[in-house]
Amino acid sequence: MMKWLVGAGIVVAVILALVAIIGTRLLRAHTATREARFDVPPQTIWDAITRVDAFPSWRPDVTKVERPPDINGQMVWVEHGSSGRLTLAVDRREPARLLVVRIADPSLPFGGTWTYELIPAAGSTTLAITENGEVYNPLFRFVARYVFGHEGTISVYMSSLKKKVESSRGV
Repeated sequence: MMKWLVGAGIVVAVILALVAIIGTRLLRAHTATREARFDVPPQTIWDAITRVDAFPSWRPDVTKVERPPDINGQMVWVEHGSSGRLTLAVDRREPARLLVVRIADPSLPFGGTWTYELIPAAGSTTLAITENGEVYNPLFRFVARYVFGHEGTISVYMSSLKKKVESSRGV
């Protein structure tokens, strides 16, 4: 039994070492973009993505939102969810057209921005979300790249947003 435990410990240590080595060879910065078409006007999408207090009602990864005071006139909020606490701040805001949000907590093992671009069309809106991120820890870098994928969070967000918008239209 003891030999088996030691052997398992060695295997785990080797795997972690390989993951760390691969992680150090991955780029710290990444860019990921996803687009989706919504059969609603840009203002409907804008309202959903900027009414942060309502996030827990349609985003399964957010259980609670806190609103600390704005910084330099820009909105700040803290999302609580299964992944812990995430403080976000608006960097740029052009209503119903462009929103740039950044992670505003330097103690996290990752950081970056999400840029939301709303492109109107006849009776619909295309939403493009671009993540310009950095993952500082090599182990997290490996997991972000090979386990979750850089587009994973955006895809979940887009899916939740689509359900929110469609349910508000009565679809």
